[in-house]
Amino acid sequence: MASRAGPRASGTDGSDYSHRERVASHYQMSASLKSEIKKLIYAHVLIWLLIAAQMCVSHFKLVSHDLVAMPYQWEYPYLLSIVPSLFGLFSFPRNNISYLVISMISTGLFSIAPLIYGTMEMFPMAQQLYRHGKAYRFIFGFSAVSVMYLVMVVAVQVHGWQIYYSKKLLDSWFTSTQEKKKK
Repeated sequence: MASRAGPRASGTDGSDYSHRERVASHYQMSASLKSEIKKLIYAHVLIWLLIAAQMCVSHFKLVSHDLVAMPYQWEYPYLLSIVPSLFGLFSFPRNNISYLVISMISTGLFSIAPLIYGTMEMFPMAQQLYRHGKAYRFIFGFSAVSVMYLVMVVAVQVHGWQIYYSKKLLDSWFTSTQEKKKK
């Protein structure tokens, strides 16, 4: 047997690795997908914190409304979008399929749906900004519509990738479950 610091075992040239056990591909995929989803959840938490901070600052009047605008209506239900992310994180330690499915469905309900509503809510203001160059709400001197549309574009991508990777992870978990049942 070879040690880390010592020479290779006698009688081997290093090509005898083909008989060794390997980690099944669905376990490798599960680990990498969990890592990707965690990164997306952390990005979502950052977006969530930015929106929550904007809402707190404007509601508690910590700065003037000229500096930070009042939140749009879609931002209130979007605050519930943290719940699906928590279900997603809770599903990882024991590969809990139920929590992952709840996370995927509620991401559509609490994350994507408010973003779609927000797009429609802010469209007249975006159209006015584009056609006439007039904005009435500002966030640190920038048009609130422009800033929030930028946040929405990033959030849609984060949630879209999160749902996509969750579906792939769910498929990976089903594969491993089916293989265990066959044995």
